[in-house]
Amino acid sequence: MEKIVIIPTYNEKENIVNILDAIFRLGQGFHVLVIDDSSPDGTAGIVRGYQSKVPGQLFLEERQGKLGLGTAYIHGFKWAVRNNYQFIFEMDADFSHSPKDLDRLYNACKYQGGDVAVGSRYVKGGGFVNWPKNRILLSRGGSIYTRLITWMPVQDPTAGFVCYKKEVLETINLDQILFVGYAFQIEMKFAAWKLGFKIKEVPIIFEDRKFGVSKMNKGIVKEGILGVLNLRWQSLFKNYRNRVKNDVVQMRNFSREPVAEGK
Repeated sequence: MEKIVIIPTYNEKENIVNILDAIFRLGQGFHVLVIDDSSPDGTAGIVRGYQSKVPGQLFLEERQGKLGLGTAYIHGFKWAVRNNYQFIFEMDADFSHSPKDLDRLYNACKYQGGDVAVGSRYVKGGGFVNWPKNRILLSRGGSIYTRLITWMPVQDPTAGFVCYKKEVLETINLDQILFVGYAFQIEMKFAAWKLGFKIKEVPIIFEDRKFGVSKMNKGIVKEGILGVLNLRWQSLFKNYRNRVKNDVVQMRNFSREPVAEGK
């Protein structure tokens, strides 16, 4: 078992079968873990029905209530580490992230020296299709703001299409990740960077969802703005690196300099 894609869902019945079909049609050995937060539209039931088509390749974790994107991913990360997957991906169910790019993220970690591969809209070759201008401005502004405040050398720190090596998720103390919404994606990259892991950015084209409703809201944006300030505060005046380092790997040598690469 090497590669698993974690997909959080809440009311994604219009998308879930199509995204699963697209991933399994790749024929690249990807397994999928769906984390469903009690979707009222029956998304979990659709996934259960699909499992018989791909025995041993599709897994479902059902949670009680809408608990947030960040906690869904952390639940999935812990599950994947326990089950010994070596490359652990996160992506949306709505085709804003193309399954065809999964192998490019995998190659960036497997063969090109990355510990974390980020599907980036803001490096050469990346971009958008059919995304509203106000959302593009919000995203670009959030990325610039994050880089200015944190000094993190990642062009797309809010990206949600990512591959992590197992070692990264074992090293980060996931219970110490503070944020659950917009800022979750930023903090995971920030923690990996602070712990000395190498981040590679892979250009992707981000496409707006065709079905379903975006989960973005004012609370998520507010968390992002305040969360970035909090991360910077902790990195300056508290030992953030030690807080987010898993005790199990305290003796690991992190002598190399944190590096992020654009492509």
